[in-house]
Amino acid sequence: MKRSEIDSKYKWNLDSIIKGSEWESAFTALFSEKDAVAKYRGKLGEKGALLACMREETDLSIRLENLYVYAKMKQDEDTALASSQSMVGRVRSLASEISAASSFISPEIISSYTEEELLALSRDPLFADYSYSLTELARNRKRYLSSGEEALLARVSKLAEGYQNAFTMFDNADVRFEKVRDEKGKRIALTHGVYGELMMSGDRRVRRDAYRSMFRAYKDMINTIGAIYLGNIEKDEFFSTVRGYSSALERSMDGENVDVKAYENLVTSVNDGIPALHKYLSVRKKMLGLPRLAMYDLHVPIVSGADLKLPYEEAYDLVIEALSCLGEEYVSLLKKARTEGWIDVYETENKRSGAYSWGTYTSHPYVLLNYKPTTHDVFTIAHELGHAMHSYKSDASQPYPKAGYEIFVAEIASTVNEMLLYRYLLKEGKADRRYLLSYLADMFRTTFFRQTMFAEFELYAHERVEKEGTVTPETLCEIYKGLNEKYYGAEATDELIAYEWARIPHFYTSFYVYKYATGIVSAAAISDAIFKGEKGALEGYMRFLSLGGSKPPLDILSEAGVDLRTTEPFERAMALFSEAVEELSRL
Repeated sequence: MKRSEIDSKYKWNLDSIIKGSEWESAFTALFSEKDAVAKYRGKLGEKGALLACMREETDLSIRLENLYVYAKMKQDEDTALASSQSMVGRVRSLASEISAASSFISPEIISSYTEEELLALSRDPLFADYSYSLTELARNRKRYLSSGEEALLARVSKLAEGYQNAFTMFDNADVRFEKVRDEKGKRIALTHGVYGELMMSGDRRVRRDAYRSMFRAYKDMINTIGAIYLGNIEKDEFFSTVRGYSSALERSMDGENVDVKAYENLVTSVNDGIPALHKYLSVRKKMLGLPRLAMYDLHVPIVSGADLKLPYEEAYDLVIEALSCLGEEYVSLLKKARTEGWIDVYETENKRSGAYSWGTYTSHPYVLLNYKPTTHDVFTIAHELGHAMHSYKSDASQPYPKAGYEIFVAEIASTVNEMLLYRYLLKEGKADRRYLLSYLADMFRTTFFRQTMFAEFELYAHERVEKEGTVTPETLCEIYKGLNEKYYGAEATDELIAYEWARIPHFYTSFYVYKYATGIVSAAAISDAIFKGEKGALEGYMRFLSLGGSKPPLDILSEAGVDLRTTEPFERAMALFSEAVEELSRL
């Protein structure tokens, strides 16, 4: 369908970011000021100059954000449109120049002020907008080296990106898979996208063949991939050692100011809950009618034909009903998003696939959908609106330097909405009960358990290099196979699964995947408290949504009643999963 054929009420209106007719003049004006902060170089030791520089940098950042987000969202409307591609390219180039011109600011602040002086500045009312940035600089001050060493590390950092780039090129361009036969016996080329579709096939032979083709390709290249991944781990070890950290895990967690205890509690709690996962796998095997559950049987739906199949308007109404427990203000924002051009609803020719929420500090948030009448897409509405409301409330409550929240908390609001929708549908009998229970169980299996298994693998791989200086592809495969046997049982585990680690791109952004698991843990605890009407739960969650990035992530999360430094949230999440599996086993 062409975009021109869609009613305007189902298309977003980007004017709240910048009017299209004004983009060019705004770009020209910003381009002329791209070096504006350079005049402060060498002067940041004086408080007045520091404050002026920080304010000017903030202004440049806001204007740059508006230009980039508008251009990229116009491109997402029609990815084939050359004018939008040009706008994106130009503003990216400008962003690089502004970043280069501003790169002296943090190092100069570090060299100009002691830790105590930085903390004193953070308490100065004049610097209120920058208080958290200054406390973070104070906290990390001991990690900074001399200006010459920092310049050298900056150059090394560019070289260190090569491991991720090498894997990305291999994974997206060079890897070759054997063709497989689909349900009709037609030989088709296997790609990452096609693989995902085939693993949902009701034909077990198709799933098995796709699985074997996928993992044999990585097995054939395991030595090359092993060398690339070893280089990535050695890169992590190098930067951790140089910065004075005891491990790559400590450095990664410290980057977001998150206690390592959250990582440790996740792994421990999930391991304690593995018997519940085994029970779900037993239920899955029984419902699929299989004598043995194989690794290629883990993704196919165990309940079919239960889609809600609602038109968009009815789906949106259902989401509003489900989220009404979040209060009148929240519901009014949901209604506003629907009627005031926040959402781009339907798939059109050349439109970007998938879904997301985005926007700028000076605009309201936006949501991109490609809505189809499926249960999954109903949950997607709730999910993306969770992101949008988080951004809206943070931007409304915080100054720009404190509004952006860390990735650690970024998926919590979206998953809270999904959990509340699930609970509402289950309580009101609005969808097939077996389908809903299996939906939740699979959400936990793929996000809570699988991502934690990935997190364990990363930990073991890095520890091996930190202790022994290296790790071989054979050892990585042994570690990964052992983890699969622990999580999924020896019966389901086969020889090929040992090579799965070699196809996970997230491993090149080390210690990232655990955040998916802590996100679902946090969302499960928050939604449980809100749905049950526990005292203070809703008010605490609204505070969480409004805090942006104004405090350390764990402190922000504690406002919603969740402390990941304890085991309580993990136990609460595990109870939700276990209850769903237990009921599913009886139906």
